[in-house]
Amino acid sequence: MKIKIVGAGPAGLHFAALMKRADPSHDITIYERSPRNATWGFGVVFSDRALEFLRADDQELYDYLTPHFESWPDITIVHNDSRIPIAGNGFTSIGRLEMLTLMYAFVERLGIRIEFETEKTSLAEIGEADLIVGANGAFSWIRQENEAKLGTTIDWRPNRFIWYGSTKPFNSLTLTFRNTDAGVFCAHHYRYGPDRSTFLVEVTDDTWHKAGFEGMSPEDTIAYCERVFAKDLEGHKILSNNSFWRQFPAVWNETWSFDNVVLMGDALRTAHFSIGSGTRLAMEDAIALYKAFQEKGGDVQAALVRYKELRLRPMKSIWDAANVSIRWYEEMDELMKMDPVDFAYSYMTRTGRIDHAEVRRRDPKLAEAYEKRHGING
Repeated sequence: MKIKIVGAGPAGLHFAALMKRADPSHDITIYERSPRNATWGFGVVFSDRALEFLRADDQELYDYLTPHFESWPDITIVHNDSRIPIAGNGFTSIGRLEMLTLMYAFVERLGIRIEFETEKTSLAEIGEADLIVGANGAFSWIRQENEAKLGTTIDWRPNRFIWYGSTKPFNSLTLTFRNTDAGVFCAHHYRYGPDRSTFLVEVTDDTWHKAGFEGMSPEDTIAYCERVFAKDLEGHKILSNNSFWRQFPAVWNETWSFDNVVLMGDALRTAHFSIGSGTRLAMEDAIALYKAFQEKGGDVQAALVRYKELRLRPMKSIWDAANVSIRWYEEMDELMKMDPVDFAYSYMTRTGRIDHAEVRRRDPKLAEAYEKRHGING
């Protein structure tokens, strides 16, 4: 098969590697508009349970990547100056550019071509192929130009966020919430290297306006956020990588393919960063599409139908949970009025996927503190 992939992110790279290892005769080219050594953002994170999908379906890539991960056994919720560690929530992380660089080398050793700094802007430009894969992110032009065929919906959520980094290596994945005169500020932060962390700041739209960010320079915005989180940063700096305020688009497509074109990753659907599953979902898309072709051989149309059959139910479950999580953060100003224990418990149970029994299994201390506050006989 001649396969052309637009976008050298985790979805496109992983699918290419799976297909080439299954059949070295596949002619696979990946087009990436950015330079090899450039990316947006800082780190990516996986739950320890999420990584099991990779171990189960691609042991070779799992063994290749995991020695480069940072890891920790729990998460921490900071409610102003109250810190509540929550056990049973292990995570691993890696710098986004480091992960991509490793995957570039992995696929190129297989004989797959990656054409960096190559901007394809139409299907006609891509040329003839048996399969065209749109793995070019949340603002995919392939999706945008074919929204009617794909049944695309985009729900722009009101909260504002800005994806920073920091020189402080935090000890766990931490959600820090701090009250200010303008409203509640939330920082999603975790280390992805020995001396670097992701430090994503999120606020409601009302807080964003009250703080005056709309007319603030990038330098003043960083200084403002450093003041809000001074106790947490402990003198360390916030780092920018072309960071800017944005709102989250909750993307969904009723149809995942047309003709010989198929979507994967954020081009197919976006999952809010608060559940830490975006990269996982992208790579699971790749695995499902690969398995569909293993079942259906060279029958592209049959494989694309099978791809959705294999993937829809598990992916939709996580997508729905992510959208519930979005709304929890949109209510954080009101939720911060809670006692720290109740707040942490609310965070853990926010999507409905974790009930009290599961909280008790993961962290008996948190469950017991919650039971004591509410007179529950555990």
